[in-house]
Amino acid sequence: MASSSWKLSPTGLSKIRIEHKIDKWHVVGHDAGSAVAVHYAYRFQERVDRLALLSPAVFPELKPFHLFRLIRKPVVGELMAPAVNAIFWNIAMRYAVEQHETDLDDVVEDFHAPFSGPWGGWRLMSILRWGNPAEVLAAIPEMLPHLLIPTIIFQGSRDKAVPEGFAHRASTLIPQSKVVMVDSGHFIPLNNPQVVATELLRFFEGAPAAA
Repeated sequence: MASSSWKLSPTGLSKIRIEHKIDKWHVVGHDAGSAVAVHYAYRFQERVDRLALLSPAVFPELKPFHLFRLIRKPVVGELMAPAVNAIFWNIAMRYAVEQHETDLDDVVEDFHAPFSGPWGGWRLMSILRWGNPAEVLAAIPEMLPHLLIPTIIFQGSRDKAVPEGFAHRASTLIPQSKVVMVDSGHFIPLNNPQVVATELLRFFEGAPAAA
């Protein structure tokens, strides 16, 4: 999905559902993917059975990696994309991964793989040009109270990228929701996969979302 920015939009997700003849499905989003998941669930609520948000980057106070603004600009973005891509993966992403998590090096490289090589920077640029981040995030607080879908929100206790307050604030606004705090950094499914897998399985099998 990472190679085409349209697939990361709510409309793109809807096309995937239709292509695979899925009537209703569970939707899971991590970090910025949580914003896409919320927009999708708001627009296509009748097609979402249950919603899971991990490290929910869903409020306008979030300060994204500042160099991403450069590659969203026409011409400047094309010129700066390779440099921004290198800085992001070698500095920003390494900061998000805790220093002692050397076992995640291979995983980070797997994430990096689609954005490596001579065209990697432009692939990242194409994804980051979906929507206006300020507008996408600004709309979310008003959407959340209208999500009548059972929702589970995971937050890492040592997350350096997304404030813990975002998870609790989202849960306060979404009627049928609960927060699960996980002993992990930002990459919750990688840091503590057992907890995430167990909680998601219970949730998707019908356990109530409200705490």
